[in-house]
Amino acid sequence: MNSNAWVIGIDFGTDSVRTLIVNTYTGEVAASALFEYPRWKAGLYNNPAVNQFRQHPLDYLEGLEYGILNCLQQLSPEQRRFIRGIGIDTTGSTPVAVDRQGIPLSLLPEFAENPDAMFILWKDHTSIKEAAEINRHAQNFPVNYLQYVGGIYSAEWYWAKLLHTLRVDASVRKASFSWVEHCDWIPFVLTGGTDARQIKRGVCSAGHKGLWSPAFNGFPPDEFFSSLDPLLKGYASGLSTQLFTADQPAGTLNPSWAAKLGLPENVVVATGAFDAHMGAVGGQIEPYFLSKVMGTSTCDMLVAPIEEVKGKLVKGICGQVPGSVIPGMMGMEAGQSAFGDAYAWFKNLLSWPLKFAAEKQNESNRVLDKFIEKTLQEILPLLNREAEKITVEENMELAVDWFNGRRTPDANQSLKGAIIGINLASDAPAIFRSVTESTCFGAKAIVDRFISEGIPIRGLIGLGGVAKKSPFVMQQMADITGMDIRIHLSEQTCALGAAMFAATAAGLHKNVESAMQSMGTGFGETYFPDPARRKIYEKRYQQYKLLGNSIENISMHKS
Repeated sequence: MNSNAWVIGIDFGTDSVRTLIVNTYTGEVAASALFEYPRWKAGLYNNPAVNQFRQHPLDYLEGLEYGILNCLQQLSPEQRRFIRGIGIDTTGSTPVAVDRQGIPLSLLPEFAENPDAMFILWKDHTSIKEAAEINRHAQNFPVNYLQYVGGIYSAEWYWAKLLHTLRVDASVRKASFSWVEHCDWIPFVLTGGTDARQIKRGVCSAGHKGLWSPAFNGFPPDEFFSSLDPLLKGYASGLSTQLFTADQPAGTLNPSWAAKLGLPENVVVATGAFDAHMGAVGGQIEPYFLSKVMGTSTCDMLVAPIEEVKGKLVKGICGQVPGSVIPGMMGMEAGQSAFGDAYAWFKNLLSWPLKFAAEKQNESNRVLDKFIEKTLQEILPLLNREAEKITVEENMELAVDWFNGRRTPDANQSLKGAIIGINLASDAPAIFRSVTESTCFGAKAIVDRFISEGIPIRGLIGLGGVAKKSPFVMQQMADITGMDIRIHLSEQTCALGAAMFAATAAGLHKNVESAMQSMGTGFGETYFPDPARRKIYEKRYQQYKLLGNSIENISMHKS
């Protein structure tokens, strides 16, 4: 065993790409890099008013190259010689239209500024109408093609986004040969793919967002899609029926990329997967422990031995797919469409006067600029500290967390958030406390759904930025769910998980479990529920559900 073996884990998040170089036997992180997407940061190609969120592939390619080169500069020449593999995770469902060569249309000159030719980010909800049509259409078939995605197709997923784009943009429709998820495209790029028909698609993306299932021997038949809308004809039949788990190689590094990065061509590139699924592995997931990747949204992952959950279908989640998290086990996904995003929204609401003042300056004022920048950085930590001091009472400000629609249980992206019980004494910490509480109530709704469907939850594992940065929110979650929460020590569980899959695909570990054991960093803080607060929160949780039902009824009446 060569202890000087290293792999690269790359995590394409919502706002940035994170890159790690990790020792395959000790888990030592030798280098790390962060690249913020410049076009995304500038707000290009987005229209939040209609929930349009698009990302240019150049943001991804520039981040990919920067991250690897920056990390390699931090290594010794000896370490660089022993890079053995690259693993990739991305947000999802984040698909894009490609031509016959597998090139995203927005990389072609005529589509360079067309948002419909760019990657459609997971939180883009422009296809609510198409998702509703898919749900109604599925009822016309003797086979329930939605049974393995919780029974409800979401506007956040592959087919709804594809159909919406084909309908609204004739130029993209005419130029589109196929569509590919971000997590499948990056390995295709690194291995030098030139034929869209040869893209190695992952079990993770296809199973959770694309309606692929071993029970159907692949994707639903072309008739399912073409009878929904003739524009979909041929897209399903054009997808490969051979899919891959993330512990399998997508290939080796293309000579052009090898030369650009200064790496050998025999570096193995693993099949890609979604960030939360690899994050759960990086966070050392265990059977029946709900691993919560908590960032802008949450993705909640659960694994179970396949034979123990055979025949069980959990309604209203984001899919159950064999091998999507750990090969050989059933992977189940749930989540919330807004978590950290809800906190960021409230921060931005409070920040508006400061940003307005900064924009209205006649000339640069460095003192004022620094004051504003520092104040903006301190808003969320201050709100956390002040909200933590508030004693929870049964009748105080109450919120529902559907600020970006509802992911699970029971996807409905047309729903809106709400805050009630506000009076003239309601201050910023009190309202912020209600918002964080609502996100924890949303987490409890997910736990309750798994349990009611016969899937036991033995505890929670906290991963991601919010889990590390906000003890207040984690204690709230423990109190509200009534469950212990272990916080993983790694700051970058998604990138670490990608590195674990890279090590397995490169043959340095016999399976993912071995990689987790050798490369995992273990757990730090554990939060335990407080019995007294839990009793009050249980009463408030019932109020949360009543308020949510009212919002849903109003939404149905409007539609």
